Amino acid sequence: MEGIINVLKPTGMTSSDVVVWIRKTLKLKKVGHTGTLDPGVAGVLPICVGKGTRLAEYITEQGKAYISEVTFGVTTDTQDSYGKVIREISPRLKRKDLERILPGFIGKVSQVPPMYSAVRKEGKHLYEYARQGISIDRPSREVSIYRLNLKEWFEEEYPKAILEIECSKGTYIRTLCHDMGQVLGCGAHMSYLLRVRSGPFKIQDSWTLEEIGEAVRTGNDSFLLPLTAGLDLPRVFLAEARAKAFRHGLPTKKAQVLIHSAEKNSLPEAGSYVGTSSFVQVMEGEELIGIGVWREDSLYPHKVFA
Repeated sequence: MEGIINVLKPTGMTSSDVVVWIRKTLKLKKVGHTGTLDPGVAGVLPICVGKGTRLAEYITEQGKAYISEVTFGVTTDTQDSYGKVIREISPRLKRKDLERILPGFIGKVSQVPPMYSAVRKEGKHLYEYARQGISIDRPSREVSIYRLNLKEWFEEEYPKAILEIECSKGTYIRTLCHDMGQVLGCGAHMSYLLRVRSGPFKIQDSWTLEEIGEAVRTGNDSFLLPLTAGLDLPRVFLAEARAKAFRHGLPTKKAQVLIHSAEKNSLPEAGSYVGTSSFVQVMEGEELIGIGVWREDSLYPHKVFA
C-alpha cells in the first residue's frame, strides 16, 4: 500500500499520534506526516504511506491555509489558549483598529519562533527549555503571509476576531496573533486554530480517523490518494528507454525529455532553475517513477521509485 491520505486531525492528538494510529490501522511500517500540528489544533494533516514517505519533504514545503480566532487583551506564555496568562486588560478596541494594522502583516514578515515550539537549539527543542523556565535567544525568521482576511469581529470585554490566513511553510499563526496584539498595545493570543488546507489538500476532502477505520473494516481504500496527488511540481515525461536509464541513476538530455503542452508554460528553461524550483515529477506514462532535478542541460535523478 502506498500513497497519501488527507487526514482531518482531531484536537488532543499530536501529529505523531496520528502516524501511530494509521500505522496500526493499516498494518504498515512506512508511515509519516508532512508537518507538525500542535495537539490543540485540528485540521488537514497529509499522511504519507509506503513510497509516499519519500515525498513528504516536498508536500511539507507547500503553502498552508488556516482559520484562526484571536482574543485581544489576554497574553499567554505560549501565545495560545493552552498557556499561562501573563497579562490581562480590557482594551477599548474596535474593528477598524485591527483593519488598520492588517496590511502590515501581509507579504514577507519577520517572526521570532515562540519558546513553546519544536524548533531545536543546541540539540534540544525550545519547549524543553521553556518547561525549565529558561528563555533562549532565537533568531527571527522570514515567512510569507499571502492573504490575511478579517472574517468576523466580536466586540466583547476581550474582543475576538476570526481571520482567514494563507501563508508559507514555517509560519507560526499564534506568533502572528501575538504580534498583532503587540502592535495594538493590548496583547493577544490565538484562542483557536483550524488548518483548512495544506498544499493541494483541502479540509472538505479530508477523512476523519473514524471514517478511515470504517473504510478499512469494509475493504474500502478510497481514502488513499496516488503519489502524485500531493506534489505541486511540474511534470516531465520519459519514454521507456530513458525511464529505464533514469531508474538506473543516469541523466537525460533536455532534448529527450518530453513536456506536455499544458506543462510548458510553467517549466523554465533547463539551467535557469534556482533552489527547489529545479525539481520536477518524472513520469513514464501515468506512473510517477521519481523526482528529477535539472542541472545545466540535463535531467538527473534525485529520488527514484523502484
